[in-house]
Amino acid sequence: MQNSGKLNSRFTDDSIVNPPIKPLTPGLALAPVALVIYLLGLSVYLYGADSSYGANQIALLLGAGAVGLVGIRLGYSWRQIEEGLVDGIAMTLVPMLILMSVGMLIGALILSGTIPALIYYGVQVLSPEIFYAACAIICAVVAVSIGSSWTVAGTVGIGLMAIAASFNLSPAITAGAIVSGAYFGDKMSPLSDTTNLAAATAGVDLFEHILHMLWTTVPSFLLALVVFIFLSGGDAAEPEQIAELRASIAGQFDMGLHLLLPLIVMLFLVWRRVPALPAILSTSLFAVIFAMIFQPEAVLRLAGASERLGEGVLLVKGVWTSLFSGYVSESGNAFMDKLLSKGGMLSMLNTISLIISAMAFGGTLQKVGILQYMVDGALKRARTNGGLVATTVATCTATNLAAADQFIAITLPGGMYREEFERRGLSRLNLSRTLEDSATLTSALIPWNTCGAYMSATLGVATLTYAPFAIFNIACPFIAVIYGYWQIGQKPLETLKGEAEAAPG
Repeated sequence: MQNSGKLNSRFTDDSIVNPPIKPLTPGLALAPVALVIYLLGLSVYLYGADSSYGANQIALLLGAGAVGLVGIRLGYSWRQIEEGLVDGIAMTLVPMLILMSVGMLIGALILSGTIPALIYYGVQVLSPEIFYAACAIICAVVAVSIGSSWTVAGTVGIGLMAIAASFNLSPAITAGAIVSGAYFGDKMSPLSDTTNLAAATAGVDLFEHILHMLWTTVPSFLLALVVFIFLSGGDAAEPEQIAELRASIAGQFDMGLHLLLPLIVMLFLVWRRVPALPAILSTSLFAVIFAMIFQPEAVLRLAGASERLGEGVLLVKGVWTSLFSGYVSESGNAFMDKLLSKGGMLSMLNTISLIISAMAFGGTLQKVGILQYMVDGALKRARTNGGLVATTVATCTATNLAAADQFIAITLPGGMYREEFERRGLSRLNLSRTLEDSATLTSALIPWNTCGAYMSATLGVATLTYAPFAIFNIACPFIAVIYGYWQIGQKPLETLKGEAEAAPG
């Protein structure tokens, strides 16, 4: 009974001085991680692509509970564990707000006619024979310009997904091409937050970091383009089907190239370094005002008939509806209605629940010290320079799996391995490049990671469905490891002129 009282005090009374924290053992460190891996695998086995609609959330929350029990066993109070849980979730508050805003943006861009216009004109310009490769190139160019894979997926990517559906092309391959291009541009852009973070974590010059990434990034992207060209074509829609599609769009919206203006405004704001959240919200507001001016009939259809409301109030109701529940197409064309009935803040709430669950698990892992324990253990096994690169890739990927956030996957291994790269006579540029090759790119391949969840929710394709076709994201980590073992593109420490200046302190 006395021991039970001490245990209960750790749950309820934070004022009691806790005993010293016990060291982690391999069993305690790996048990909750193994449990979550098993539960997530079982979730996918039982529910397939639908596992992210609740089943994965249960697995991750059970994992967070298991980590909490490990923490109690080690001597942490529940208040301390709860702080880790809250801190993990707090890290993703802005991404979750961005997710809701993107849902609003999608509904607004459809209602304004912008996404319908992308489909209407895109099926004329793009050819099915090169479509997947063209998707990757378009997204890469835009992402380099604005430095945001999320913004590219939420704007250009949505339009390309709709065009692919119009051509009767694979949504999985299209999403993989979009993700590949978006992450190429995000990785190589000086405006990207992950690019800046990797350079800062390793303590190197930003532009030297970008130049050094060409070693792994260029061959990976070229390989992806070759695969996408090989996959293109297939059973594309007939010209008659395309003509019918264009006629259906023109029947719902007043077409014109001016409808692309909201998209241009969005890309301009991001290019001007306006933060993502205000840029998305501003574009959503601009798009719904644009819709009231240029698509009043579509707005009134969405609002529904009402005898007690005047036309002006119905216009407000229509645009408001598009922001919280998305656009609903009722053209009578089943394919078109499925294509354009999407968006709205409510469409993102399931993804947000997945992110909260994942970050609860990741935050407790970090608080209890399990993440640090895993990184320390991995470092002991890296005996060669190639092994060090491979260990860094594996650690970043594992951190993406466990912590569900690419920023943790960059900063935690980056801080741990920085001195080891220097001790072995390797420039920290090799570290910064490897952080991006692994932490940045594998984040989009994991369903419960913030990036994988976002891409799935935005593009409308399950993460595990598009992941095999995100060729660039898959190839780059492997090429990084090959380069490490074959000593290709491994810059020695003494040749880096700006490294000393970039180091903190």
